[in-house]
Amino acid sequence: MIYARYNKYQNSIDITTFNGYLLWIDCGKAGRGLKVTHNSQCALSALAIDEPLEYARLYLAREMQAWVDAEESLQVW
Repeated sequence: MIYARYNKYQNSIDITTFNGYLLWIDCGKAGRGLKVTHNSQCALSALAIDEPLEYARLYLAREMQAWVDAEESLQVW
């Protein structure tokens, strides 16, 4: 069992695992170096708030840029 929540005061994802480990992901630092537009930045912020465990999974798997690129390709021009 893994529990994750978005911490609006720290702009972070706080993760607790079943065996008591704590992991803290700073969303500001996690997003550095990503090539994002305003729309994809909004989608990334919404992901952190609405689905913090998925955000953490993408960050830890180093798949965040691929997710952002896919999100951009879904935009209707």
